[in-house]
Amino acid sequence: MARLVVGLGNPGSEYANTRHNAGFMVVDLLAENLRVSYWRDEAGASVGLVRFGDDDLVLAKPQTFMNLSGKAIRKLAEAYGVPVSEVIVIHDDLDLPEETVRIKRGGGHGGHNGLRSVNEQIGQDYVRVRLGIGRPPGRQDPADYVLEPMRKDAAERLEAVVPTGAQAVLHVLEYGVDRAMQEYNGA
Repeated sequence: MARLVVGLGNPGSEYANTRHNAGFMVVDLLAENLRVSYWRDEAGASVGLVRFGDDDLVLAKPQTFMNLSGKAIRKLAEAYGVPVSEVIVIHDDLDLPEETVRIKRGGGHGGHNGLRSVNEQIGQDYVRVRLGIGRPPGRQDPADYVLEPMRKDAAERLEAVVPTGAQAVLHVLEYGVDRAMQEYNGA
C-alpha cells in the first residue's frame, strides 16, 4: 500500500525562511531521516519515494504555491492509489501557540489557503499534522506574518518544533491517527 505525506509551503528561496513553509521543513527532515536519495518532479510537486515498513511512502512538497496545493495532492493520491484517509498534510497553524504540534483528521480550512485548496480537491477526511506558529503581533496582517522572513529567534523556535512534527508523522504512520492524537494532543 502507498501512503502520501505532504508538506505545505511555497517554492523558491524567498519563502524558505517563512512560517508558511513549516510543512516543507518537516518533509525535508523526514526525507533526511528516511534517507530519500532522489527527488523528482511529479504532478506539480517535488516527490521522494521510500519504503516504510510494508508501505511505499510518497513524500511530497507541492511546487504550485500554497493556494493551489490541493491540485498536486489530488494528482499524487490518484497516481499512487492513496485513499484520502491515508493522506497526511503537514502545515503551519496560526491558531496554535508556537512550538506546539497537534494532529487531527478532517475539518475546515480555518482561513488557511493551502487547506482550502486541499479541501476543494480531495475533501476533508485527511490527517493533518499542525505546527503552531502563533498569531501575528498587534494588527499585523496574518498573510504578511506567515510570508515574512523570520527573525533569528522565531526561526529557532520553528526549527525546534520541526523534529516533533516529523515524529508525529511517523507516529501516525506506525500506530494510526487515533493513537497519535492521544500521544500529541494531550488528554
